[in-house]
Parts: sequence; C-alpha cells; structure tokens
Amino acid sequence: MSESAFLLARGLGVELAGRAVLRDVSLTLAPKHLVALVGPNGAGKTTLLRALAGLLPSTGDITVGGAALTALSLRERALRFAYLPQGHVVHWPLPARDIVALGRYPHGATDPSRLGPIDDAAVRRAMLATDTVGLAERRVTELSGGERSRVALARVLAVEAPVLLADEPTASLDPRYQLDVMQYLRDAADSGTLVIVVTHDLGLAARFADSVLVLADGRLAAQGAPAEALTDTVLTKVFRVSAYRAQHQSEAVIVPWDAA
Repeated sequence: MSESAFLLARGLGVELAGRAVLRDVSLTLAPKHLVALVGPNGAGKTTLLRALAGLLPSTGDITVGGAALTALSLRERALRFAYLPQGHVVHWPLPARDIVALGRYPHGATDPSRLGPIDDAAVRRAMLATDTVGLAERRVTELSGGERSRVALARVLAVEAPVLLADEPTASLDPRYQLDVMQYLRDAADSGTLVIVVTHDLGLAARFADSVLVLADGRLAAQGAPAEALTDTVLTKVFRVSAYRAQHQSEAVIVPWDAA
C-alpha cells in the first residue's frame, strides 16, 4: 500500500431519518497532509467525518491503513482515528493534564492520574505541541475558551492516531487562537498525521491546507489543492460568493467579498 492511499472511501453514502445526507463520496487521502473539508451549512461535513471514523452506519467501502473499516473492532478504530467533535466542551472540573490523558484510553490507560511511562510521554508531547504544559494543573472549567480549545486538541493529539478528525476546531475563537489551532494541526500533519479539519473559513483553508474537499448537497463538488478546489466558479456555484484574492508572504489569501 502506498502512502497516498492510507484512507480511502469508495461510493460512500449515509442516510439519516430517511434522507440521503451523503451520496457517492469517493476520496483517497494520504499521511502528512492537512485536508480542509468545506461547504455550506447542511452540506454533510460532520456526517462525512463521523462516517469515515465508523461512528455512523454507511454504505460503500472505507479502508484505513490497508484494513477495511468494517473488519476493525471498536478499539482498533479508536487507535486509528482521533476525533475532536464540534463544540467540544468539558464540564468536569479536572486538571487539564487529566483531560489530555483521556486521549490514552484507547491504549488501555483507564486512570488519567496513573499513567505508565509511554502514556505519560505521549501526554507530554501533546501538551508541548499545543503550548498547554503551563495549564497542566489548572481545572479545565476555569480556563478561557481559547485555552480549553487547546486542551481539547491536546487530548486528541495524545491518542497519537494516524488520522485526526477535527470538526470546526476554530469556531467561536478569536483570530489569535484560530491561527494557533490551525498551526498546531499543520504541525501534526507535518509530523506524519493525516489531518482532516472542517472549517467555514476559506482563508484558513487556503493558507494551511494541502488539499481541500468541497462538499455540497452531500456530494463532493470539488477536491484538490486549494487553488484547484476553491476556484471562482466553485465559490460562485457552491457558496454563492465572489472572493478577493491576493498573496501575502508567499501564501494565498482568499476573502469572501460579495454575494454572487
């Protein structure tokens, strides 16, 4: 199996409450890539993330690391996919380090306060990667929104799964934390992880992603490098906007500008 074929979906479909939410989605995704999943509200982005991880029943075929998803046990799936859901909120007044340590549960670490050397090292790596070491002993319920988002991201990084799925991790964050979170995800991809992130921010997608999947009405409307997937034609047809485009520090800038 080549690196370019680590996560594959063929003819993926999902029906919820009698309605087809995803239809005939096929993709091939590689490690060391950050993939932005974009599309209008209701396009099926969250459904696609959950289906890829086997959290929703689906039709079609999904293969991860050369193994059919249906052949994997729940624990094996949890070791292959780290999932950060939309609007992730922690209500338990636990120290941030214990929240991050929950990411080691698929590896058999059931007590966050009693980690073995391997699990402890994984937690420390995740907290270093998200600049949360200084928050380790603070109760997560007392942290700011941006700090909690970084702790939540550290938890999924601590899984050290080959595939990381993040559903709108920058929603409701101020610009500084949006950039921080996207950079942490970019770093994870550069370190070997396949990262798939749902975002409504086309500018962040264009700047940080290696490739973009554009979902519309449950189907892939476009996919490829940001310049290929986020063309004026796609923006007009799918998002009904035109965009201002520029280059800054050798990186693409896309700003939705007018309703089309």
